Amino acid sequence: MNNMKKRIFQTLFTLTILALTVWGASRIFTENGQTISSSLIGNQSDPTGFALADGTHVWEFPADFGPHPDYQTEWWYYTGNLQTSEGQKFGYQLTFFRRGLSAAENEIVRESIWGGNQIYMGHLALSDISTGNHYEFERFSRGSAGLAGAQTDTFRIWLENWEVLQLSSGEYLLRAGQGDIQLEIILKDIKGPILQGIDGLSQKGPGIGNASYYFSQTRLESKGMIQVRDNQFLVTGLSWMDHEFSTRGLSEGQVGWDWFSIQLDDGTDLMVYKFRREDGRIDPFSSGMLIAPNGKTTYLAGDEIEIQVHNYWRSPESGAIYPSSWAIQIPSLELELNIEPYLSDQEMNVSYEYWEGAVEVKGTYAGELVSGSGYVELTGYAASMEGQF
Repeated sequence: MNNMKKRIFQTLFTLTILALTVWGASRIFTENGQTISSSLIGNQSDPTGFALADGTHVWEFPADFGPHPDYQTEWWYYTGNLQTSEGQKFGYQLTFFRRGLSAAENEIVRESIWGGNQIYMGHLALSDISTGNHYEFERFSRGSAGLAGAQTDTFRIWLENWEVLQLSSGEYLLRAGQGDIQLEIILKDIKGPILQGIDGLSQKGPGIGNASYYFSQTRLESKGMIQVRDNQFLVTGLSWMDHEFSTRGLSEGQVGWDWFSIQLDDGTDLMVYKFRREDGRIDPFSSGMLIAPNGKTTYLAGDEIEIQVHNYWRSPESGAIYPSSWAIQIPSLELELNIEPYLSDQEMNVSYEYWEGAVEVKGTYAGELVSGSGYVELTGYAASMEGQF
């Protein structure tokens, strides 16, 4: 599920520091009086002093769209399925990650504009369905000197020239580009913030704080422009946003997850995920949420969700073997969905390999035919995630 972002931050800070240091020695920053280097990364990842997701958070919108630096890890995750008037399809992902190097009680305030206590990382991807091409990019920056950050008043999250900016209530501008691709998309929220889990607390394991605070915007009407090399495309469709913040992640024995966000043409949205354990069992803390067209939610416990894999795909880059075709059944809702990737190869070959891609959905709901699109995230196939939190 989306908590794989925490795994990335904890295991790949060395790459972060390398990305920062190439800007020049004058931009090396310190923490607690020590220069950050690969030998200090483990200590800087200490969660001591950070708040825990324990169910005590009082939700306030729009404030909760912004950053929560009391928690060590946070991300803003956007995906979407868009198409031209001629039917040419695209899928996109733009994700921002924030990682606190130390809790506020341990932070030393410095006068330098380069001094900072936050690291930001971004992932950008585009699936060009008609050509079969998948583009992916990654970048890092410190949360200082205006290079990267997040703000609450008039919500904005940015990493250099990648950003999402609130234009008005429920309306946002997403823009990002690198290499051969450029995106500029207007997002309009139809259902408002949807609290995931139980009242926004998504429990990952049995321990106190072994959880995240988690909400989504599950139906963002989208229109804008996608550029691939010298070709520009006017597109419309639907996007999805997840926002999570926490200090502790997965529990012992959880090696990965399969996460699905689905938007049906009848206005229904669905999020489900399953944690996979090292012995092959599905972890009981798997769960999901159905969001009706009017925004009403139905929480789904793990034992209510059946996911069967019908096909697999082997990555030529990482060698990982990923599920590549699924059937989801939720008998209590009379819901049966078949899910197929628009492209087999939508692997993110960045600091940590995972599969994140656009999918097509067909099936039945309460006896009626339904169809739609979605996004799937698969982690723990290229490398186990056990012990990484």
